Formats: sequence, structure tokens, C-alpha cells
Amino acid sequence: MWIFTETGFVSAVRNTENEGKYSVRARDRESLAGLIGTTGAELIVTSHTDYPYRIIITPDEFVQWTSEQASSIDYPNFKSQVAKTRGYEYTGALHDVWLAMLKTQT
Repeated sequence: MWIFTETGFVSAVRNTENEGKYSVRARDRESLAGLIGTTGAELIVTSHTDYPYRIIITPDEFVQWTSEQASSIDYPNFKSQVAKTRGYEYTGALHDVWLAMLKTQT
């Protein structure tokens, strides 16, 4: 699952080495900062995977965090909010994602 929040982008999958846990991965540390603050999970840094930063958490911790993210939406425009929290360069990358997904519109 890919999730974009006002603080970053994460990818969550089942962890194949820790039964019953999720790996939540990111391309930058900042995207995981909120989850680490909430869960106390240890940041794992690796150079041999496509996502260099990751944490291992329980499904319940992930559900709680995603629920908090959804409940805290107080902005009328996502990309404008991200420009405030992550800057214009990051927002440019979001626009590229938006444009790529526009191609799937029916």
C-alpha cells in the first residue's frame, strides 16, 4: 500500500521475516518520522533495497497511524499543504505522481 501524507510518502507491506508485522518503507527519513514518534520503532537504514529507510511495526500500530492521518486532515488542497510541510521540490514530485495517475482516468 502506498500512502501519501502531508509529511511524506510510505509504502507498507507484510514483513516476510517477522510474522504478523509490517515493513513500512520510505525513500527519505522524514517520511517515517511521525510513525517512529508514535510507535518508537527503530529506523533501519539499508543500501541494498529500493527503499533505503524502513521500520517494522504491528498492523495495529499502522492502522492507528493511518487513522490519525485521516482524522487530522484540515486543509482544502493536499499539494498546497505539502508545499508548506515539505517544500516545493517535494510538491513537484507529488505533481508528477498526480500527472501519472491522470493517465489512468476513464
